[in-house]
Parts: sequence; structure tokens; C-alpha cells
Amino acid sequence: MSKIHQAVHKPNALHNFIFGLVASVSIIASVSAQQFETDLTGVIDFHVHAGPDSRPREFNDFEAVRLAEDAGLRGVVLKNHFTITSDRAALAATTVNDLKVFGGVALNRAVGGINPEAIRQMVAFSSEHGKVVWLPTFDSEFYVRRAGSNGGFVSVMRNGSVVPELLEVFNLIAQHNLVLAMGHSSPQEVLHLLPIAIEMGVENILITHVFGQSASLEQMQQMASLGAILELDWLEVYSDALDIFAYVDAINTLGAENFLISSDFGQAGNPDHASGMRAFIQALRTAEINSAQIDLMARKNPAILLGLD
Repeated sequence: MSKIHQAVHKPNALHNFIFGLVASVSIIASVSAQQFETDLTGVIDFHVHAGPDSRPREFNDFEAVRLAEDAGLRGVVLKNHFTITSDRAALAATTVNDLKVFGGVALNRAVGGINPEAIRQMVAFSSEHGKVVWLPTFDSEFYVRRAGSNGGFVSVMRNGSVVPELLEVFNLIAQHNLVLAMGHSSPQEVLHLLPIAIEMGVENILITHVFGQSASLEQMQQMASLGAILELDWLEVYSDALDIFAYVDAINTLGAENFLISSDFGQAGNPDHASGMRAFIQALRTAEINSAQIDLMARKNPAILLGLD
């Protein structure tokens, strides 16, 4: 007679058997939950889209920062492709207690392209909250030409040389200790511009979602060797544009010290930014990226770029 049949014929044994089975299932469920439990304390999301915007957004600035603080994040960087966000960051910061809220300006056509005055005003609006200058994103020459669009674009280089006004931009970034984010520039443009920016005193450089610009691992290595931090964003994996193991291979090849991770969330219909960061971290852990590597990419590197302790 099997143990189950024996238990059926002995009520006390049946009770003990069922109790033990339930207990075992509960333990397995608890272990699985702990395995995927993610503490977001100290995490900074460097790529937060929110409304109002000319593109549909799931949350406004106030909602986004409150959700981020509730989830335990240390900070967020509000990004908009078409308007300055330092003033918006200052306002949003008044609705939270401990969350650090930053913004910046993307040098697209809406702010005059490569426009040094946009940076001066961004700093004047709120130097405490205005931290990032993105080179052209949706209006970059590389992005527009690759998309096959007939729309206008903003060039960072002409005839193999940096556009003169960009030198003034680099000077302002260095002067105010801002973060230079490379926007949607091509890998070739990035590698040309990096030494120039560094020579002019720019210390904090971020390669905006480097996979989105189709950089090769060799190009990524060159960027990292110059001291730039490379951004990996969750949206590309979440939208099935990229496999998580492409990120894993890059991290293991180049080293986690050269990357930061961000959500790039905010699109209508997508989860909140903290949920994006949590899912990203869980996916990386499942792919055997360890907690020390994640700590570098989610906490330490973004904090260093933003001048936080």
C-alpha cells in the first residue's frame, strides 16, 4: 500500500501528510518570492518620461515622482525631447520628501538645436535640479536619416568636424559640472566628440541607450575606455526590440562599472518607472548578473554622474 493510501486509512496520518504537503508548497513559494524580491532603495532612474508632453504619457511629473518615492527610489531624471525639464523637476520635487528629482534639456529643434542659451536658461531656472544636457535625440541627423524621414534635423558635425556652437555647449557643461548625454548621435559621432568634450573639461558623460544607436561591442569598449558611462534601458527589452542577453553579454564583456540601467518608461499604457526598474533588475538577476554588478549600474554610477554622495 502506498504512503498516500496508508494515510487515507489513518486519519491522523492523513492530516499530517496533507499539512506537510501544504507546508512544503508554502516554503517553495516563499523561497521563489524572496528570490525575485527587489529592493529599490538607492536606485536612480536616469530616464523618466512623464507628462505634459506632445507624446502620450501614462503619468504626469507629479504622479511619476510620487510613485518613484513610494517604491523607494533615491532619484529620477525627468526627460523631455522638446522642452526644458529643470523647472518641472523643481516643481515635482516639492511633492515628495526624500526623492531627488533632476531634469535637463535636449538640444532638439524645439529649443533651437545646438543652442548654448538654452543651457544657460536651464541652469538659471534651477541649477540644483538642472543636471543633464542631451545632444539631439529625435532631431539628430543620425536618427532622422536612419528613419528615412524628410524632416529637418540638427547636426553635431559637418564635413567631419564638430559644429562650432557645440564647442560652446561643451564649455558650459564643463563650467556648470553638468552631465553630457550623447542623445541619438551615431557611434562614429560619439567617438569623434568624446575626446573633444573631455579636453574641454567635461567630466560626466553618458552614452544614451547605447544599443539604440546600434553601437558594436568594440565601439562600446572605446567609449568606456574614454570614461563614458553607457546606458542600458528596460524599454528596449520590454518592447521586444532587444533580448536581455545582449545586455548581459555587454556587461560581462566590458564590466558593470561602465554601465547604468534605466527604465525609459512613461509611454501611455506602460507600467510606472519603478516597476520598470524592478523588472529590469529581476531580469538581470535571473540572467546571473549579481547584486554587486547591479549596485554599480543602478545606484553608484548614476549617483556619480549626478554629483551625489
